[in-house]
Amino acid sequence: MAISLTVTAKGQITLQKEALNHLGVRPGDQLSVDLLNNGRIQLRPKPVEPASTVFGLLKHASTRPLSSEEINEATAAGWAGEE
Repeated sequence: MAISLTVTAKGQITLQKEALNHLGVRPGDQLSVDLLNNGRIQLRPKPVEPASTVFGLLKHASTRPLSSEEINEATAAGWAGEE
């Protein structure tokens, strides 16, 4: 089945709900566009990464975890301008 789309003056298109349902995407989801030969494109939903992927993002192997007391001391020193 073919769906007809119209390009706006800004060069944008709107995918109809039927096409979005077919892709399994919802508002806020992202699509990946592959530029193929002969002027063709391929749309794919971008995989959604779970929130757990951010855990440990800023962890460095050479850094040990700080205790609550050390965090409180660093926070107090920062507020006092002692960095």
